[in-house]
Amino acid sequence: MNTLLDEKGASIPHTSCRASKKVLSAERLAGPKLFMLEQFQTHQQILFDLTANYLEPLPNAYQRLAYLFSLKAAPSGKYVHEGLAQVYGAEAVHQVIAQCHEEVFEKLLEMPLNVQGEELRSYLSSLPATIEGDAALCRKTCENSIPAQAPSYLRELYSSNLGALLELLLDDRSRARPSS
Repeated sequence: MNTLLDEKGASIPHTSCRASKKVLSAERLAGPKLFMLEQFQTHQQILFDLTANYLEPLPNAYQRLAYLFSLKAAPSGKYVHEGLAQVYGAEAVHQVIAQCHEEVFEKLLEMPLNVQGEELRSYLSSLPATIEGDAALCRKTCENSIPAQAPSYLRELYSSNLGALLELLLDDRSRARPSS
């Protein structure tokens, strides 16, 4: 079959640039790339489900931290969420919750100190113990919520902020009471 180029005396290229059949994206992403894409999509869905169904309904960052900490199994150190694990698998859920715990912790520390104080006041009012009755227990409860992978300087900042905020809350409460 002659082409227009043949008729005008043009040389025929040695290689052909014919359109080959389209390769489906899944076929192009074979092997490790496909696995990584699927893993990313799974983690994204776990994060969405965790956030929308379990974290967003909680009223403050301290409650979110406490909730995420409560998902950590003591003997293994792994985060366990039975409902999510049934859908997505235990290891993927552990990885996402661990990352989420660190992120919520860091976001709390990024808040201005006065906002941290409001969040702490809200959290402590939801606990059965009173601030006055057991400030040490309140402090321990909050400090237990620190993610295990948090760097030491963030742990120290959190503890320092927590101590100062608890002192302010105790001072506010003692001033609010009428003296006898």
